[in-house]
Amino acid sequence: MFKKIIKITLKALLVAFILIQFYRPERNIASRPTDLGIEKAFPVPPEVATMLRTSCYDCHSNTTNYPWYSNVQPVGWWLADHIKDAKDEVNFDEFASYRLRRQYRKFEEIDEQVSKDEMPLPSYTIIHQNAILSPDQKTMLVTWSRAMMDSMKAKYPIDSLVRKPKS
Repeated sequence: MFKKIIKITLKALLVAFILIQFYRPERNIASRPTDLGIEKAFPVPPEVATMLRTSCYDCHSNTTNYPWYSNVQPVGWWLADHIKDAKDEVNFDEFASYRLRRQYRKFEEIDEQVSKDEMPLPSYTIIHQNAILSPDQKTMLVTWSRAMMDSMKAKYPIDSLVRKPKS
C-alpha cells in the first residue's frame, strides 16, 4: 500500500514538473540599445565598463545572458524574479533617466556594496567565476564611484544630491 502511494506521488510530481516547463517567464533581453545608459551621463573608463558588463549587467541591465539552466522551471522563475528585483535597485541601461539624488545614492551603494563584498552576489559568482572582482578591481570600481560622486558634488548643489537629515 505504501509503495503504491509513493509511486502515485512520484508520477504526479513528474507530471507537474513537465507541465510547469510550459510556463516560462519573460526574458530580459532588450530589443534595441537604450540612450539612457550610465555611460551617457558619466565618464566610464573602459576597465570599469568591462567590470560592470562582466559582474553586474546580467542582473542590473536590460539584457541578460541566460545560462542553460534558466530554461528549467522553477529555476527560470527564480532568476526572472531576481533580475526584476535587481533592476528595481539599479539598472545601468536606464541610469541617465534617474533623478540626480538617485544617481548619487546609487554611486554610494556601489561604493558600500563592493567594499563590503556584498556585490556581486555570492550566489551569482559561484557559477559565474569570471564575475568575481579582484581586490584591484574592487579598488578601481570604488575609486570610480567616489570620483563620480565628487564630480556630482562639484556640479550640483548638495541638497539636490542628498536629503537633509531630519531634525
